[in-house]
Amino acid sequence: MSPSPVTNQRRDVAVPELVPAVPAAPRGRRDRPRGLVTIALFLAPALVLFLLLVIAPILVAGYASMFKWNGFGLPEDYVGLDNFTRAFGDPVFQGDLWRAGILIVLSLLIQLPASLGLAMLLNQPLRGRSVYRLLFFAPYVLSEVTTAVLFTLVFSPNRGLGDALSGLLGVEAVFADPDTVLFALFLVISWKYFGFHMILYLAGRQNIPRELTEAATTDGATSWQVFRHVTLPLLGPTIRISVFLSVIGTIQLFDMVWVLTGGGPIHASETMAVTMFQHGFRRFEVGYASAISIIMFLLSLVFALFYQRVVMRRDTEGAITTRGVQ
Repeated sequence: MSPSPVTNQRRDVAVPELVPAVPAAPRGRRDRPRGLVTIALFLAPALVLFLLLVIAPILVAGYASMFKWNGFGLPEDYVGLDNFTRAFGDPVFQGDLWRAGILIVLSLLIQLPASLGLAMLLNQPLRGRSVYRLLFFAPYVLSEVTTAVLFTLVFSPNRGLGDALSGLLGVEAVFADPDTVLFALFLVISWKYFGFHMILYLAGRQNIPRELTEAATTDGATSWQVFRHVTLPLLGPTIRISVFLSVIGTIQLFDMVWVLTGGGPIHASETMAVTMFQHGFRRFEVGYASAISIIMFLLSLVFALFYQRVVMRRDTEGAITTRGVQ
């Protein structure tokens, strides 16, 4: 018999072992440390500048506010919260708070509604509306110092056009009269920032779909009803941002007031920032000036947190996104 092929087969052939394969890490998790390093490298310059130019001055001002210090040498005369007590008991600083409140109310009742009305007008198909937009926005391009110098010349006694026009109304030297200087200052502020708020409202209006207003008009709504029930609610986020910027800007107002009036006459146009400058760089009461700066910072911070938490809550919630873990 011929040998069987089965019996002549080699039985020492190595059979490879089955090693359980280790699943590869998902690409997202494997690249995550590298992505975090990249993000940190890009954020580092901004964080360093933020720490040096924002956080560090706040900490230094907070520390200096606890001392009676003239700015020379190291602060040694610790007074605790006396500088803050002095600020809230100072009639000038109390007047600063009152004047800031007046400017805020005037801005909310006059400046912003007028800017909104003009934005709605310039959204209409008018001939040359681009030129009108440019003319109204141009004052915002000027710096506050340039604006203040310009209005100093305009209301210069016996020489300025503004002084001549105010004289026809029975009001002379508006920046030298304690009864009129604050309202004249508001006029300058409105002229400077009127175009900025107008552009904000105009941009918000152009983001509203035309179909909504056309549908309301087709249903028989008048122009006022379309504005009241369609345009105005959809402009809510833009209006809230405009109000926020107006209030914060009023709290920090300095350059224009300092060049126009220096806070005078007899503190009638003085703001918190001007009072801080007077005590810090004129009277060398750096500790007291630091306390005023901390109060300004806290006022702005508390208002910003409250406003974003209560008024802008729906706007901010719509902007927050979450990223799930892969």
